[in-house]
Amino acid sequence: MTRMVAVVLGGGSGSRFGAATPKQLLTLDGKTLVEHCVEAFAAAQGVDEVLLVMPPAYHDEAKKLVGDQVSAIIEGGESRAGSVRNALRYLGARHPADDTGVLLHDAARPLIDQRVIADCVEALESHDAIGTAVPSADTIVVCTEDGVMAHVPPRETLMRCQTPQCFRLSVITRAHDLAAADPDFVPTDDCGVVLRYLPDVPVHVVPGSERNIKVTYPGDLAIAEVLLAHDT
Repeated sequence: MTRMVAVVLGGGSGSRFGAATPKQLLTLDGKTLVEHCVEAFAAAQGVDEVLLVMPPAYHDEAKKLVGDQVSAIIEGGESRAGSVRNALRYLGARHPADDTGVLLHDAARPLIDQRVIADCVEALESHDAIGTAVPSADTIVVCTEDGVMAHVPPRETLMRCQTPQCFRLSVITRAHDLAAADPDFVPTDDCGVVLRYLPDVPVHVVPGSERNIKVTYPGDLAIAEVLLAHDT
C-alpha cells in the first residue's frame, strides 16, 4: 500500500437512536462522536488521509468540528452502502485503486483505539480484505420467521463484527459494483459484500475490542460515557 485512507461513515440519520440530531453529532465527553472518530484516525500512524461522509445538511457543522483533520467532507447516500459507494467513487478518482488501502469506520463507534487501527493498517500490507471482530460470549440462535429456534451454531466459531473494515481499494470497489447491480441484496456491512460477490477473496480477521462499542440506542451512549470515565 502506498496510501492508507480512513473513511468515517457518518451519513446516516440515526433514526433508531430517536434524537432530533443525527447521533454522529451527539456529544460524548465534550466532543461529538464524529470528532472522536476523526481524531483517532488523524492521529494514527500509517493513516495518510481521513475522509468524512455526512448528510449534506450537516456539512457546514462538520467542517467547523473537524475541517482541519479531513481531506474532504462528502455527501452520504440514502443507505450505508450508498455512503460507502460515494466514498469509493471519490477515492477512485484520486488514488490508484491497487495501491490504496481503505479503512471504513462507522461514526457511531467513537471509542476506536490506536491498537486496532494499527493492526488493520499492518494487516492490509498482507491481505486484500480485513474484518474487525470480537468473540461472542453469548450463545447465538438461528430462528425461523415465526420466531422458533431452528439452529444453534457452535459458539467458538462465532464472532461479532465491528469496524473498521479494511480493503484494498480495487477489491472493495469491485465488490460494491457487483452488489449495486443486485437490487435484492441490501448489505449492512462491507465484509458481507466481499464474501457474497468476491468469494475467492479471503476476509481475514483482526481482533477488535469490547471497548469499541456501537452507539445505536441512548443506553449505548451512557455505556460509552462510563468507558471513557474509566480511562481517566
